[in-house]
Amino acid sequence: MTQRLDLEQVLDRFQPGMTVFVPGMSGESLALYEALRARPDAARGVRFVGAHFPGINRSDYLGLHPEARQRGYFMLPAFRKAGARAELLPIDYPGAFRDLANLAPVDIAFAQVSPPDEQGMCSLGVCCDFQPAVWARARQRIAHINPRMPRTRGSFAIRFDELDAAFEAGHELLAYDGGAPNEAMRAHAALVADLVRDGDTLEFGVGKLQAGVLAALSNHRGLRVWSGMASTPVLQLLDRGVIAGRESLTLGAALGERALYERAEMDDAFCFRPVSETHDVPRMAAIRNFVAINSAVEVDLFGQVNADAVNGRLAAGVGGLPAFAAGAALSEGGRSIIALPAATDDGRFSRIVARVSAPGVCAIPRHHADYVVTEHGVAALRGLDVNASMRRPL
Repeated sequence: MTQRLDLEQVLDRFQPGMTVFVPGMSGESLALYEALRARPDAARGVRFVGAHFPGINRSDYLGLHPEARQRGYFMLPAFRKAGARAELLPIDYPGAFRDLANLAPVDIAFAQVSPPDEQGMCSLGVCCDFQPAVWARARQRIAHINPRMPRTRGSFAIRFDELDAAFEAGHELLAYDGGAPNEAMRAHAALVADLVRDGDTLEFGVGKLQAGVLAALSNHRGLRVWSGMASTPVLQLLDRGVIAGRESLTLGAALGERALYERAEMDDAFCFRPVSETHDVPRMAAIRNFVAINSAVEVDLFGQVNADAVNGRLAAGVGGLPAFAAGAALSEGGRSIIALPAATDDGRFSRIVARVSAPGVCAIPRHHADYVVTEHGVAALRGLDVNASMRRPL
């Protein structure tokens, strides 16, 4: 039988030496983190695990207590000074899912869910990415029942009576504002949008350039989305009918403002699936005209892509980029598009380089080189020999 607890009783279950899964992205329970901040001794000796993204998940679990530990897949700000207390695995999204699934027993797994429906089922709402990796094998499964979490459609849900414990707390969900593109970004985005055809299935990330690409697609028709995440600008394509139809928008997570989260509940275009599905290369390869649109730090003359190191220093992680590029390469009519400015923001350094600046840090190898788009134009690299690819202008 599920025990109903308050947050203080939940923290009483924490013990030194435990491994505790805390969701990331928009599934992060900010109520749980705030309770830990108010009672940091509960984190003593606890190892927190989960996929937390720099610039999106700002909770500092390592900072809760000098003896807290954290295992993750992206270079978080706190990791740089934590020494051995931080376990950083330089792997992609599918690798992170496998790592979580094979992790020695997770002592407590948290999930932030909607209140149970008439059948006793709780929805994971706007974030289904990594939860299924740990859920079945966790020794204790505890849910944050959040009345503000939308009930959405998806391939994974949680039965309330199978929980070990639950606490209820109405709390705003994690919000994200990627910003608005400027005029130069909109012109750049239009070049990317020109590579998209009616009827394509798209993958894309979040941020100003991606928002510009979505805006530039407003006159397309019959588009679908299969992506790890999508943010608020996707709503304009739904409103214009560019994306339409049941489960035409398949995501691991929605990440944005309240309007996006409310739409995810009411619109059956949204369907949420875990990383084991959204980032599965054979599934993407089976989608005709699958188009992966992503950004990067730099691209070299062979078409190799560095996505997570700046000046040789690790800044984030490769995320889902390798899987999406591979899926696009295998899809009939598929395209992999890397869109990036030609130079750094201050204009001092080119982002099209002779070779990637951090040897060994390569998110996409040259055999997956396809389209590279800067504000100056499009380089189509697929099928070119080595000499031709090095001469291709950008």
